[in-house]
Amino acid sequence: MLKLNHKNLDVWKVSMKLIKEVYLSTKSFPKEELFGLVSQMRRAAVSIISNISEGAARKSTIERKRFYEIARASLVELDTQFEISFELNYLKKKETSNIDKLLNHTFALLSNLIKS
Repeated sequence: MLKLNHKNLDVWKVSMKLIKEVYLSTKSFPKEELFGLVSQMRRAAVSIISNISEGAARKSTIERKRFYEIARASLVELDTQFEISFELNYLKKKETSNIDKLLNHTFALLSNLIKS
């Protein structure tokens, strides 16, 4: 593995925790959702950390911010997918308080990176 600075970013570390939670929480979804909501949620979570990593590797501030904005958009997408999961009773809100904290923390960290 490459020893690059993006792995030292708090937002990268929190995003890695979020991915683990997404994978764990979607394990119990109905089989018919495997190629639907489960796949979409997992891809959105991976997209978040992937865009953080790619953005951190960019030299220009404008490019870096653009990738952080894409990561934040994927985070909002993931949040909506969790709301869908609650509506369909695939998850209970009280069972996902850690995910809620990780989503909010990641959003705040990304927003700070975009502002700076």
